[in-house]
Amino acid sequence: MTQQSLEPRNTAEDAGDGTRVPAGRSWLDRYFHISPRGSSIAREVRGGVTTFMAMAYILLLNPLILSGEDAAGNTLGQQALITATAFAAALTTLLMGFVGKVPLALAAGLSVSGVLASQVAPRMTWPQAMGMCVMYGVVIMLLVVTGLREMIMNAIPLALKHAITMGIGLFIALIGFYKAGFVHRGEATPVSLGPTGELAGWPVLLFAVTLLAIFMLQARGVPGAILIGVVGGTVLAVVLNALGVIDPKQWASGAPELHGGAVSMPDFSLFGHVEFGGWGEVGAMTVGMIVFTLVLAGFFDAMATIIGVGTEARLADDKGRMPGLSKALFIDGAGGAIGGVSGASGQTVFVESATGVGEGARTGLSSVVTGLLFAACLFFTPLTAIVPGEVAAAALVVIGAMMMMNARHVDWADRATAIPVFLTVVIMPFTYSITAGVAGGVISYAAVKAAQGRAREIGAFMWGLTVIFLVYFALDPIESWLGVH
Repeated sequence: MTQQSLEPRNTAEDAGDGTRVPAGRSWLDRYFHISPRGSSIAREVRGGVTTFMAMAYILLLNPLILSGEDAAGNTLGQQALITATAFAAALTTLLMGFVGKVPLALAAGLSVSGVLASQVAPRMTWPQAMGMCVMYGVVIMLLVVTGLREMIMNAIPLALKHAITMGIGLFIALIGFYKAGFVHRGEATPVSLGPTGELAGWPVLLFAVTLLAIFMLQARGVPGAILIGVVGGTVLAVVLNALGVIDPKQWASGAPELHGGAVSMPDFSLFGHVEFGGWGEVGAMTVGMIVFTLVLAGFFDAMATIIGVGTEARLADDKGRMPGLSKALFIDGAGGAIGGVSGASGQTVFVESATGVGEGARTGLSSVVTGLLFAACLFFTPLTAIVPGEVAAAALVVIGAMMMMNARHVDWADRATAIPVFLTVVIMPFTYSITAGVAGGVISYAAVKAAQGRAREIGAFMWGLTVIFLVYFALDPIESWLGVH
């Protein structure tokens, strides 16, 4: 199948199963190529709703991750974060639907948000951190336009791509356990179970119950298991709180109560709060590494997700070509800039789009439906704010577990593969740094390959990354040697 054969024609068209579809269809059908792709408006609507249900948890998790202080001690308001998350997801998903015309939905990437919260905000202000998001989005768009994005994807070993995803998964899971109070900073150990070696309080117990419930729903193959689990945990939290079982002071993010009405106007106070510059104390090298890390965090999954979902929707051929691929990649890159300007962190394609495809979605109309549902959520932020942080944290751990499933693709019997994968995966959560994990994996990959006499397999691009990351790890002694300190 060629790309040309996937494009609709103005006369009788191929429905995807060898049958012909006559002309004279509705404008909606013609614009989104619904009939030629073997779908219907009803299927597209059902697929869009299913995709939204599968990824609506982002409205809870993204504000949870971005709830920390920046270098100036400032925090982002929860209502404003929910609005920003919903707005950015709605805008980018609508763009994917109307322009890309493929069944792909976008929202704040948890890996990008994790980098912003753990590595960027502690060194600068939140507006500067969002400026970094805009910069990484522009970089990815340039990589798409120049064709370098696919070249870089091909240059990095597949095992390291899986390792980066797995490492980010463990990193996100650690954030979830910590936010829930399941893991604490220990007194005699670096970390401990609860504050004193045992779990304390009802909220952390509710986290554990929600976590197990989601895993059980997933094991049963229930669609929207994460959202169902979080809603169920929230209902239980509201009931226990109303009965006075739980002391309101035990909730880390406030008691699960509705303050005011269920409907309110969106809080766009974060929109446009972006700064470029003022990084004197951080240094150009650090800024460059932050942007590079953000590009890595939002880079690898997007193309694989787009091709994977496109293949499942029978839009891609055996070489991974599909209608609107370049547009989809460009919109995914633009999501970084849109998320930064909105104050929600970078947007990226969600693998949960596959749930909508499973319900029959084949066109951008399903993305339009998903985007409109996210837009509707702008007016229901008080309801979203009821969800306790401990309940939402359970979904973070689940997402981390899902990302760890990439381990099945790794050849653990090959040391040249297993060693860099292991270091990438463990260094990320142990150092609380995605950059450090990627650096450890790249350097060890080159070192092990060279030790085996297989240096030619490394490639010029990977050698260049190795040098950059060696400088990254040795930056402090190098600066001391040069008398910078």
